[in-house]
Amino acid sequence: MTETLPPCPQCAGAYAYEMGALLVCPECGHEWSPSSRSEAAEEAVGERIVKDAVGNVLADGDTVTVVKTLKVKGSPSGIKAGTKVRGIRLIEDGVDGHDIDCKIDGFGPMQLKSSVVKKA
Repeated sequence: MTETLPPCPQCAGAYAYEMGALLVCPECGHEWSPSSRSEAAEEAVGERIVKDAVGNVLADGDTVTVVKTLKVKGSPSGIKAGTKVRGIRLIEDGVDGHDIDCKIDGFGPMQLKSSVVKKA
């Protein structure tokens, strides 16, 4: 075996081993997929990964679809499920977990949570 396996992302243990498609840490019992280690490496570098409601990675400029009807203060109807939002921007310090800054037709600029959108 010439390949060096990465340390455990949970406890930083150096004795990880492969078990099928997963990597396993014998020290803490944590299991993870090898593809997730590249995401962990990106997070360690300082680049934050934002995922939508179904797990797709979002980026600036993406088009997303709202997956459930959202109530909006001052609006009688709110934002209906299925509304497309174009040209999103990811933000770091949103209020109450809001991590998407966007402009919705008929409502204007607002912030959304990534858990209520799906990449279109």
